Amino acid sequence: MSKNFKLAKKVVDKLSSINLMLTSAESCTGGQFASTIIDIPGSSKIFDRGFITYHDKSKIEILGVPEKLIKTHGAVSEEVAMAMAEGALKKSNASISVSCTGIAGPSGGTKIKPVGLIYIGIIYEQNKFYLKKNFGNIGRSLIRELTTKSILKLILDLHL
Repeated sequence: MSKNFKLAKKVVDKLSSINLMLTSAESCTGGQFASTIIDIPGSSKIFDRGFITYHDKSKIEILGVPEKLIKTHGAVSEEVAMAMAEGALKKSNASISVSCTGIAGPSGGTKIKPVGLIYIGIIYEQNKFYLKKNFGNIGRSLIRELTTKSILKLILDLHL
């Protein structure tokens, strides 16, 4: 059972109670968010589909993230997180879209974008926003787990 099982259960229960479908576009978590959601019995009522777009090319080809956006801002950016969420929403039957992109490490970070930096995008109706977090270089698995937890908490905090 996932360490985020209780939070995921709350998300599934909340979205089920108001009949909303969810989609995800994940990079740094590699599908961990979607897996956490589908661990919950009844999640098929609220989870439409998930996209794992780890490589920049997959973000472009699958989600329609503009290549120029990645070249200008980098794959780990607010702009790309939002474009990923928008692409997932367009290619799904969902009402809520979440995305994440980041540097899970242990390498790949820079002074400007260190290991542990993540961006989460979320879109619901006309509401679009992002969350930026820097967990630090605390280990790949923990960064992925905390990113998943952050996405779940964001969904629970939405006024639906």
